[in-house]
Amino acid sequence: MTEILSGNDLCLFRGDRCLFKNLEFALSEGELLVIEGPNGSGKTSLLRAVAGLLEFETGTVSWDGVPVRKNFQAFRSDLVWLSHRVGFKGDLNILENLKFESGLRDSDQTRLADVLERLSLSGIADLPIRVLSAGQQRRVALARMLLANARLWMMDEPFTNLDKAGQVLVKDVTREHLLSGGLCVVASHQPIEIDGSTRRVTLQ
Repeated sequence: MTEILSGNDLCLFRGDRCLFKNLEFALSEGELLVIEGPNGSGKTSLLRAVAGLLEFETGTVSWDGVPVRKNFQAFRSDLVWLSHRVGFKGDLNILENLKFESGLRDSDQTRLADVLERLSLSGIADLPIRVLSAGQQRRVALARMLLANARLWMMDEPFTNLDKAGQVLVKDVTREHLLSGGLCVVASHQPIEIDGSTRRVTLQ
């Protein structure tokens, strides 16, 4: 299968500490990469560096066969991120935030009502983000991911602040994304099992 996302000879330092070196991975359509390891092992740093938010000491990340550094805009337009910080405007409600996002990236607003219903957000769509629980805010962040027309999903500890039903939702929508030919990179300190072709990187 053709590699879509790959990393070759990656090395990353944080301060004086080498988090990893000689790291390699490759993902094709419909594949999941799980980055595992204890807290402090560099999982989030690896995600951020792949996304272009940190600089590797050595190595190359490529997207569609082209080094990301040479076509960063195209790569970022194909990427959507689920992180610890949801990144929404606290005084705007759910609908306003998600519609604002549509102006920043290509997204399918025709599915907005269905996505809100699936994530149990329809009844609170007019509430400002600041009054929502941490779990509800994570569901809104998941809605942003579902609406984005992005081939690559990057998720940092996706189960944080979610109850069992929310965790099942994350697994379900990720599986559907993979089945549609999308790619996903997930960092987690706890075991993750999602149906589909899975590759793993373990950091110490």
